[in-house]
Amino acid sequence: MEIRKLTIKDYAALTELWTKAGLSFKPKVRDSRESIAAQLKAYPDFFFGVFEDGKLVGAILLSSDLRRGWINRLAVDPDCRRCGVAKALIAEAEKILREKGLRIFCVQIEADNVASKELFKNCGYVEHDDVIYFSKRDSNEV
Repeated sequence: MEIRKLTIKDYAALTELWTKAGLSFKPKVRDSRESIAAQLKAYPDFFFGVFEDGKLVGAILLSSDLRRGWINRLAVDPDCRRCGVAKALIAEAEKILREKGLRIFCVQIEADNVASKELFKNCGYVEHDDVIYFSKRDSNEV
């Protein structure tokens, strides 16, 4: 298992992984090749993946609001689940966020995603059922 930063050269493999893992994404705007390239340029440490024999089998994207570090888009190839890929990605994410001076790590998980909720609980995360998420979007593509 090799963990390394992603580059724009990994874009096709990343979107293929998201599709295979069942993650929805917005390829026209927010997740377009151009948008991901700009994000990679601005935050190169925040995009990384797990590779097995040169193949991307897990990926994670990070973000920060300067108070908290956010874990986004954790995806693992279904053929590689329950092999430690997700836990390795989470551990690396926490390490990178700590290096940026952050000490609070957050993740948003859809209510029916029991596997992800259990994964994060097993990694020491606490579920907060007293928080309601709101968002406002300029379009459905962002």
